[in-house]
Amino acid sequence: MPVDIKRVLVCDAVDNACVKLLQDHGIQVDYKLKLSQDELIKEVKNYDALIVRSDTKITAEILDAGAGRVKAVGRAGAGVDNINIEAATRNNVLVLNTPGGNSISACELTCFLIGALARPICPAATSMKEGRWDRKLYSGTELYGKTLAILGLGRIGREVGVRMNAFGMRVIGFDPITTAEEAKAAGIEKMELEQIWPLADYITVHTPLIPATRNLISTATLAKCRKGVRVVNVARGGIIDEAALLAALESGQCGGAAVDVYPEEPPKSDTTRKLINHPKVVATPHLGASTSEAQVRVAVEVAEQFIALTGKSTVYTQYAGVVNRDVLKNVF
Repeated sequence: MPVDIKRVLVCDAVDNACVKLLQDHGIQVDYKLKLSQDELIKEVKNYDALIVRSDTKITAEILDAGAGRVKAVGRAGAGVDNINIEAATRNNVLVLNTPGGNSISACELTCFLIGALARPICPAATSMKEGRWDRKLYSGTELYGKTLAILGLGRIGREVGVRMNAFGMRVIGFDPITTAEEAKAAGIEKMELEQIWPLADYITVHTPLIPATRNLISTATLAKCRKGVRVVNVARGGIIDEAALLAALESGQCGGAAVDVYPEEPPKSDTTRKLINHPKVVATPHLGASTSEAQVRVAVEVAEQFIALTGKSTVYTQYAGVVNRDVLKNVF
């Protein structure tokens, strides 16, 4: 049985293409940004579906308040960390995301950050703006011939592999699901983690944040790496143990780090602030999906999936982003 979605609440800023597409298919859309949890608890009973990005947290209390009315929550982005999946499933609410929408943008930022660790572009640019000419201070290293380890060989990880091969890097990687053949097609040599640590000159992580990946980069794993290894995280805060990374930067075991995501955003902890301010760190404020193209893509993909769920379109029929697929059995 199709999902009856007639009224949608957009809780975070998304591209207007999302709103227009829904409206063009007869779905009423209300745009109410920065609602508190209490405000959302009152509002949620009036809507069949919600759309969020990162700012709004869809808690168990909100989902319980919408029980019987809310049928779907869509996130315009790759992760669903800000949605209580357990509570949604309990209330027969479908949760969906747009896993492919920002893949290219996140991949490209990763590649630029790898380059920024090889060549100190950021401090060199700052010194020029300050009126200095410090050529000798900002010598770097080539990427050619170096080994890049990609941990997580999903869409983004494989796209990074394709691009960094063009720089003449040896690309190795680990993923428990991706096959060796799939990795090879992207120019990546699949290995086990224990084989990877001592080989990598650069490590970039592209996994979800789950118990198995929390603190994947730790004191223990950094100790197994080559001295001076460089680390990039454009995935999720918490995959890298920040205290361990900071200690490795101080000791020289880690030669540099580029970080776009943090356990708490905006960052407040002393450890995170020290990491951001470290001279060997390039820090950015969660820019992985911050391109005009990705913003349109993720917004449209949420709308397309909502329309597909209604069963009223012959054009939009796929809802591949549903993460709690057991609910589909109860709905359809």
